[in-house]
Amino acid sequence: MTDASNPNRTEREQIASPCVKICVIHPETRLCAGCARSLDEIASWTRMSAEERSAVLAELPTRRVAHFTKRRGGRAGRLARRGGDS
Repeated sequence: MTDASNPNRTEREQIASPCVKICVIHPETRLCAGCARSLDEIASWTRMSAEERSAVLAELPTRRVAHFTKRRGGRAGRLARRGGDS
């Protein structure tokens, strides 16, 4: 039976999860490193309406750029966090 002919299939089910199976929560941003959703968004995804899911999906590209592209500084950053040139 195709999706179009199935009257029991809801619109909510047609918006797939952005999960990429890299489920690691960043300690500072509290966002998943794989999909950039918050824990609350991940937990409530199956109960969200199509509009709520669409809103979350629309925010994800901005979240990824803002939270996951910032470099920590490489060697210079490690030395600065340790407090010297040791």
